[in-house]
Amino acid sequence: MHEIRFIRENPEQFDEKLKTRGLAPIADRILQLDKQHRQILTDLQTYQSQRNTIAKAFGDAKRKGEPTDTIALESEKIKQHISVLEDTAREEEQKLFDILAGTPNLPADDVPTGLNEESNKEVLKWGAPKTFTFTPKQHYELGEALGLMDFEVATKLSGARFVLLKGSLSRLERALAQFMLDVHCNEFGYTEITPPLLVNDAAMFGTGNLPKFGDDAFQTNHKHWLIPTSEVCLTNIVAEDILPHQSLPTRFTAYTPCFRAEAGAAGRDTRGMIRNHQFTKVELVSITSPEQSEMEHERMTSAAESILQKLDLPYRKMLLCSGDMGFSARKTYDLEVWLPGPQAYREISSCSNCGDFQARRMNARYRNEQGKPQFVHTLNGSGLAVGRTLIAVLENYQEADGSIKIPEILQKYTGFSRIGN
Repeated sequence: MHEIRFIRENPEQFDEKLKTRGLAPIADRILQLDKQHRQILTDLQTYQSQRNTIAKAFGDAKRKGEPTDTIALESEKIKQHISVLEDTAREEEQKLFDILAGTPNLPADDVPTGLNEESNKEVLKWGAPKTFTFTPKQHYELGEALGLMDFEVATKLSGARFVLLKGSLSRLERALAQFMLDVHCNEFGYTEITPPLLVNDAAMFGTGNLPKFGDDAFQTNHKHWLIPTSEVCLTNIVAEDILPHQSLPTRFTAYTPCFRAEAGAAGRDTRGMIRNHQFTKVELVSITSPEQSEMEHERMTSAAESILQKLDLPYRKMLLCSGDMGFSARKTYDLEVWLPGPQAYREISSCSNCGDFQARRMNARYRNEQGKPQFVHTLNGSGLAVGRTLIAVLENYQEADGSIKIPEILQKYTGFSRIGN
């Protein structure tokens, strides 16, 4: 959510930043609605003042035994004006709220300008892709050949874009999640949370999923939403709160299923586990002061990178351009892991600094050192997408006979060192 005062004072800058996201200028429309709303409030205050004056005059006339008919008639007219203005004020306020609620965050100054992924900037590349003595297979080929990844049964149960894992692959997925949680909690100081998987409208609005992206999520008959990511739960923990500055930064992590009705670009990744309606993820969320957020963004991204490094999975770190960032983000790093099957880097984590954008939607504040309430900054990231990490392990650790070696660091979680022959 944007601060209206900033738009009043910087309309050209506001429009210029939105332009880098591929959006048309809207500052004039916002300022027009703001001016209309403020004028209505001024008129309303004038009539309310007149109402008070007339009420006093009515009381004085009644005490003196003077006629009150004219005063009563004038009072009724003013009440009608007030009623109309109150309704109009609510309507204009809602119009202003709707346009602000549907406008994405402004990119940070160091974000590259561009409209799509072609303008993203590679920040670093870690690890060298493994050289195979055979043609590496894709994850679904490996999983199906092992008899441990079943898309047909999943389709029978739920439809397209679901998967059923069995036996050792189920255990490997669980092991990956446990490993990630242990690293984030023990090495990076995150507090593990087991959140609800169903949330209300307010929680979805707070993180920017509503009103614009309701069609991308699943809603129950009881009007709850299935979480698209546990970011929704973890970030909203501080909604409507005023935190002491000593408590910042606050860090949360959670391992949950995630549910998305929109599973990606049409015709892309139609096979396998890359884009499913249901998947698992370890989420990272930080609540900070404005002064801490940039450093926390780097720290959060390094926490996600550490998982890939410990698993010895080659990846690259990308700084997203203005047009490729999510709705609530002001700056985003994507981590893309190397997949030998398709011979491509694919996103496995997205770490974003949202500034105070979500905090304004949630009314989440902290009391600064001067004792003044101020909006917090919120950050979120994948640490990592567990299903995609499973894919990366399968493809990077495959053997010529179709078996899968288990990374040594995971073996204490899985209890075995190999899947297959």
